[in-house]
Amino acid sequence: MLKEVAGDILLTKAEALAHGVAPNDNFANGLALALRGQWPAMYKDFRHYCQTATPKTGALWIWSGVGGVRIVNLFTQEAATSHGASHPGRATIENVNHCLKALCKVIEAEKFKSVALPRLATGVGGLDWKDVKPLMEKHLSHLSIPVYVYSTYHSGVQAEE
Repeated sequence: MLKEVAGDILLTKAEALAHGVAPNDNFANGLALALRGQWPAMYKDFRHYCQTATPKTGALWIWSGVGGVRIVNLFTQEAATSHGASHPGRATIENVNHCLKALCKVIEAEKFKSVALPRLATGVGGLDWKDVKPLMEKHLSHLSIPVYVYSTYHSGVQAEE
């Protein structure tokens, strides 16, 4: 079940937090930058993964950290135009669709009890929420677990999940 909430996604009590990135993303903007600051080991492991696995758009990569935190990195955006660029490429509806389909499978396989997501691919990714929201509903609304969509950001405020 999808539930739109307002607050700071970094304060979520959800078992997993999913967000959109690009292959070889530098995590220099938006939520990715905040995640890099909160979990620097995740960013280091992400960089290693990208260098060794050559991830493709439309796929995902899960990181598990100390204390049970799970971050699902959804490759919604195209890779940056040049190696080391501070701004990744744009997201596409096709990539978001593939990522959400893969996320649904992972949620079921890993038996996550809850998941939190931002308004996926609408910040740095550049997509319009009116185009992304129906995809989230299509792929995630049938799940029997709570899926919290942080539709409004309030720094330092815990959402009512």
